[in-house]
Amino acid sequence: MANTTFSGPIKAGNIFNTTGTTVGTNVSNVGSVIMAQSKVIDIIGAAANNQVIGTIPANSQIVDVILNVTTVSDDTGTATVSVGTSADADAFLATVSVKALATTRGTLDTEATNVGATDIQVLADFIPQNGDGTTGAATVTVLYIQNNNLS
Repeated sequence: MANTTFSGPIKAGNIFNTTGTTVGTNVSNVGSVIMAQSKVIDIIGAAANNQVIGTIPANSQIVDVILNVTTVSDDTGTATVSVGTSADADAFLATVSVKALATTRGTLDTEATNVGATDIQVLADFIPQNGDGTTGAATVTVLYIQNNNLS
């Protein structure tokens, strides 16, 4: 299957500019498309820090970060994942156990509201207590609205 790549943001709707502000009048129906970047992360064995999930464009709004554990970590101690940025390692998900099958949605800090004037990398850290696990699989997905510019 072929892929198409272009710069955005992608917007959809057919009423662009209007002065209508009350119910029943032509109020803009243009909305932004939610983008996603996903990556399978390493949750086997020793700690794996600063795993790059994706680069989110400047002025974007992160609307959710999802951790999906599909194979549990069998580390003999605790095993957790945090997702954030280089400045705040748990900005989007803080210390989530990967010892059970689960889907965990983000608890987003202020960095999510507006990425800011420069792109940011979303990073995942795997922290096992003993580093002796031999199984584990998880995916992190970042959902964002490109160039939403809420500042």
